Amino acid sequence: MATPRRKKKVVIIGGGTGTFTVLSGLKTYPLDLTAIVAMSDNGGSTGILRDELGVLPPGDVTRCLVALSSQDTLMRTLMDYRFQEGGLKGHKFGNLLLSALEKVTGSFDLAVEKASDILRLKGRVIPATLDPVHLMAQVGGKTIVGEEKIQMTKLNGSLKKLWLEPSGTANPKALTAIKAADAIIIGPGNLYASLVPNLLVQGLADAIRKSKAEKIFICGLMTKLEHTPDFDVMKYTAEIEKYLGAEVDTVIFNNKEPDAELLKRYAREGDTPTAWRDVPKRSTKFVGSNLLSKHTQAVTKVGTPAMESSLVRHDSAKLAKAITKVLGVTLPV
Repeated sequence: MATPRRKKKVVIIGGGTGTFTVLSGLKTYPLDLTAIVAMSDNGGSTGILRDELGVLPPGDVTRCLVALSSQDTLMRTLMDYRFQEGGLKGHKFGNLLLSALEKVTGSFDLAVEKASDILRLKGRVIPATLDPVHLMAQVGGKTIVGEEKIQMTKLNGSLKKLWLEPSGTANPKALTAIKAADAIIIGPGNLYASLVPNLLVQGLADAIRKSKAEKIFICGLMTKLEHTPDFDVMKYTAEIEKYLGAEVDTVIFNNKEPDAELLKRYAREGDTPTAWRDVPKRSTKFVGSNLLSKHTQAVTKVGTPAMESSLVRHDSAKLAKAITKVLGVTLPV
């Protein structure tokens, strides 16, 4: 009898919608998946729970749990349910569940483990740090406190420093996963709010640098007026490599122009598709493909991060196919 082939261990580093999309696509492949999630979110439901209950931010972790869940549709829908009225208005059930589990168990790490058992995960979700960190930015002569405010602040080339306060020590489970990984994927996601905060956690970037795993960066689809107004694939890559302190092995990017009508809506906010035409044509490092989703969601608020993520989005299946092609992994017959 043939010995079963070992599944490749793949670590995805990020947070928010981008990580959810990657996990949703990759979980159909024969891979051993681990998501390492940024812990600096302080907006919306997550921010309120942090302030009022003194818990760690559950929002991005909840999204990853839902993405990897093998539970039925009802349970996954329940985790994503957002209350529309009353004292719980704006809160997601999943966020409340994680925060309650943290209070009951006394540990956010243990809360994530228990939620993983409930949702029967096809993989693991690991908080990047278990310290109550906040993202900080020095912009010109001002200090901006908190991820939410930083997202809305126009950096305009004036970003002098980005850091976490307190500095935050890497979760030992995250370091173990990175050390054992065959591939490490960074992105896609908001550059300064979802991706870089992971690399600012003490010990994480160093562990990635020392790892012999294939290091893959997935470039975002659009620029962000406040932070990256003139960024192309090369500039996004250079910025990630600056904070990582090392080069990545492969960059996966979209090379399909989004629908003109969608671009008009982005243009009102000053955002444009991430340019790719200056990428070296014969470089094995840069892998371009049509990664766009054909589906969009209804938009109620213009000019918010939620609006932007609901228009031009990565297609989870296309993205997974591009990643697994780089890794040499195929779907089982």
